[in-house]
Amino acid sequence: MRARHTTSVSRGATLDGAAPQVPANTMSGNLYIVTAPSGAGKSSLVKAWLQRDSAIRLSVSYTTRAPRAGEVDGIHYHFISREAFVERLNQAEFLESAEVFGNFYGTSQTWINEQMEQGHDILLEIDWQGAAQVRQLMPQSIGIFILPPSLAELRKRLEGRGTDSAEVIARRLAAAREDISHAVEADYLVVNDDFEVAVTDLIAIARAQRLRTDSQAAGQTALLRGLLDPA
Repeated sequence: MRARHTTSVSRGATLDGAAPQVPANTMSGNLYIVTAPSGAGKSSLVKAWLQRDSAIRLSVSYTTRAPRAGEVDGIHYHFISREAFVERLNQAEFLESAEVFGNFYGTSQTWINEQMEQGHDILLEIDWQGAAQVRQLMPQSIGIFILPPSLAELRKRLEGRGTDSAEVIARRLAAAREDISHAVEADYLVVNDDFEVAVTDLIAIARAQRLRTDSQAAGQTALLRGLLDPA
């Protein structure tokens, strides 16, 4: 998951300002956008969700930053050069992109479109700014915001990491409040108080989406015809 504080942002556009083109009415899969403040437990929830629901595929972002210890190309990120990233950006390859502390990050719209056209569900982890841009380009996407049960619990979780100073934690909490102010922009709110309950909620959202009439109609055409055949 990329850092949320950007030095400059260029989302969903090429360097010359052209917006990417998203095919209309050709998608049969669902696009889930999962957003949360730092410390809400999003990464652990997403990992558990993916392990328990094999029908969902994680979108892997492209980045120009160097891999960190333990990171694997194609799993954590697609690591590419700055020149290769700019070339893809100018070809309107990215659904959204941002420059974060001198490094570029982007989400491949080509891969997402191809996967959804094949009927696959895709999960995208992103900040609220990127989520808003994706919703503009793909209004059929499903936004899910992960909430902590309280600010006190969020502080406890951040302090429990043992990696940040009190000053950094205070900045993270301030940023969390800003993030949470955009929670109502999502379609679903999931409170991560009890981890197992939260994972079950995520799975329930996906199951409900797949059972929508517009999702079921194409696959159940033969059944519907058979049930309505007077013979």
